[in-house]
Amino acid sequence: MLQSPFRTAKAQSAERRQHQRVRVNLVGRCMLEDKREFTCQVIDMSPGGAAIMIPAVPRVGERVIAYIDHVGRIEGRVARLIEGGFAMSMTLSLRKRDKLANQLTWLANRHILNLPEDRRHDRFVPRNPFTKLVLPDGTELRCRVIDVSPSGAAVHLEKKPEVGTPVILGIMRGRIIRVFEEGVAVEFSVVHSLDTLKSYFV
Repeated sequence: MLQSPFRTAKAQSAERRQHQRVRVNLVGRCMLEDKREFTCQVIDMSPGGAAIMIPAVPRVGERVIAYIDHVGRIEGRVARLIEGGFAMSMTLSLRKRDKLANQLTWLANRHILNLPEDRRHDRFVPRNPFTKLVLPDGTELRCRVIDVSPSGAAVHLEKKPEVGTPVILGIMRGRIIRVFEEGVAVEFSVVHSLDTLKSYFV
């Protein structure tokens, strides 16, 4: 049974969830207020904040948006500077905060389960990899799905939309969370079942 680092007495649960941090090693992209983007690494996180290593020096109070592997989109403000990065306080809805607490619980217990990654999100290479990626302005880009999981896909593209761009991959809504040499990574808006994915891509 998973041991949640967020399990507390009822009277203190809401407050303590915001402050109890879990040590993690997650990578992603971080955008500062001036629209500059950097590769970043999250070294600890709670449903209320995170410590992020980044090759830039933001100012305290600056608004930041990050797209983090296993977590997705987070946003908030720089609370203080630390060596090599900054600590941020996050602005999350109660629903998103609870979802993040569950994700962090899984990450904190991953070593107990001896899982290198979330098995709920196993990836597979589709037999029918060709589809279209639709941009917010309606532009359709022919693309090839490199691999896909219930939570997202890696897509081969010549023209690469910016991180954060809302897209539709085939019939599935999502958002660009990472750009790499061959294309982009798309995080789906909802987690799809393997049966749904295989019926569409296989």
